Amino acid sequence: MAFVEERTKERMVINMGPQHPSTHGVLRLELELEGEIVRALRPHIGYLHTGMEKTAESKKYIQVIPILDRTDYLSPMINNLGYCLAVEKLLDIEVPPRGQFIRVMLCELNRIASHLVWLGTHAMDIGAVSVFLYCFREREKILDLFEEVCGARMTVSYFRIGGLSDDLPEGFTEKVWTFLREFPARLQEYEDLLTKNPIWLKRTRGIGVISAEDAINLGLTGPSLRACGVKWDLRKANPYSGYENFRFFIPTGTHGDVYDRYLVRLEEMRQSREIVRQAIENLPDGPYNADRPDVVPPPKDQEGKLLAYGRDPEIQGPEDMEALIRHFKIWTEGFRPPKGAVYQAVEAPKGELGYYIVSDGSAKPYRMHIRGPSFVNLQALERMCVGHMVADVVAIIASIDPVMGEVDR
Repeated sequence: MAFVEERTKERMVINMGPQHPSTHGVLRLELELEGEIVRALRPHIGYLHTGMEKTAESKKYIQVIPILDRTDYLSPMINNLGYCLAVEKLLDIEVPPRGQFIRVMLCELNRIASHLVWLGTHAMDIGAVSVFLYCFREREKILDLFEEVCGARMTVSYFRIGGLSDDLPEGFTEKVWTFLREFPARLQEYEDLLTKNPIWLKRTRGIGVISAEDAINLGLTGPSLRACGVKWDLRKANPYSGYENFRFFIPTGTHGDVYDRYLVRLEEMRQSREIVRQAIENLPDGPYNADRPDVVPPPKDQEGKLLAYGRDPEIQGPEDMEALIRHFKIWTEGFRPPKGAVYQAVEAPKGELGYYIVSDGSAKPYRMHIRGPSFVNLQALERMCVGHMVADVVAIIASIDPVMGEVDR
């Protein structure tokens, strides 16, 4: 809905943001109001622009991974997975089953952690402060698991092109089991506080409605699309990293409002827990990295000494010169994928996260573009908000779950 050329005396234009507690980042909204009713809305972005895609084009392929932790900084594992899969497609590399299962397990834990931030902040925006504290209680446990596996909590950089930086530490799966046993009761606590709460229902039901047709036309993906009744999830529609080996279903809504987006994400957390359970129960033995010495750095023994590929660790000396040379060349010179272009998409917590990479045969991407779901989903904000009150804009923004690091990348 376009802004009117001549505004009547009854209408006024105000700015909401970019520094605002309920815009979930530096998002500025230009609102045209008639009293408390929104008659037009225009999002303004770019306040957090970091040029990550252009920066990636000046880095070797393996150096790009830490940059991507900082796009949607609430789902770094999934960001890294999408990029690694795209480069692996360029190189024609297939990660062994153990590496794939570990990737899936950590990505689904990351999905839960991201949804917990969404739920806690969404509830706090509407006034339910206790839910925020409860959600962050469980999120901290997931971040503890990430710290256990890679030494970092948010900027993880654990996945590598061709596999992982290291195998799971001893006792890690037992700690994941502990979380899986506790989480259903915690999830029920959130539902007991919100799902039938009359204030929550009043603030979310029938608010921010968008039809399935409009959602598709505007490019919505993820929970915001599925809440409209569209059963589309890349983990099912175009499986990657072994997702075809897991049993789970895709939750959908019927009304496409804030309340349905809430219910869809709650059920997604349950389904992610189920995927993690299957990953642990069926975790294969064997290597976790592809057998590509030209791409994957050589493994290390328990003392951190480099081991040459295909040799018996028992007969090696304290320093393996072959492995040292290979390690040095990969990290200093990089590797050179063949010329070509690829697109790889993964199902991120916000929707379809895609990486388009063009290789010119050098050790650096010639071009890289990220399809950030937060950026695309913001297109629907005006359609959802017009006709509602200013207070409803707060709930609608939260229901889209944007991360401005991904929008202004």
